[in-house]
Amino acid sequence: MYIACTCLLGLLVVVVYGVVMRYVFNDAPPYVEQVALLLVISVAMFGAAAGVRDAGHIGLDSLVAMLSQRLQYWCGLVVCVLGVVFGLALLAGSAEMGLSTYASTIPTLGLSEAYRYLPVLLGGILIAAFSVEHLIARIQGTEVTRSWH
Repeated sequence: MYIACTCLLGLLVVVVYGVVMRYVFNDAPPYVEQVALLLVISVAMFGAAAGVRDAGHIGLDSLVAMLSQRLQYWCGLVVCVLGVVFGLALLAGSAEMGLSTYASTIPTLGLSEAYRYLPVLLGGILIAAFSVEHLIARIQGTEVTRSWH
């Protein structure tokens, strides 16, 4: 969550800088849009990972609450396994996209296009790891302590 908040603060600074440079000084820096895009992707992926870590994702709690304890347990396991699968899919997809775009460069930054997929790759790793943590806790009959209060 700290990384997501830092990226959000960076996004605010970059966008305000770009707006001031464009409308006050009539000299828009060409790289602002690309940096902002990288920061938006980072905020989304690290924020999503933090949401998985703190079990803040969307659920059908009212429906699951009507089920028996045994079915609630199994529904929780299925959600955790699906979280791992989703995280691994993000990891695999972003790795594939990063490798396929490595030779291209982001024009205004001079960086490889693969850097666009780095936050998605890291977010996939974190989502999978946090889902495994929840899976282990559920099997052991414990709960994961929230990291962000």
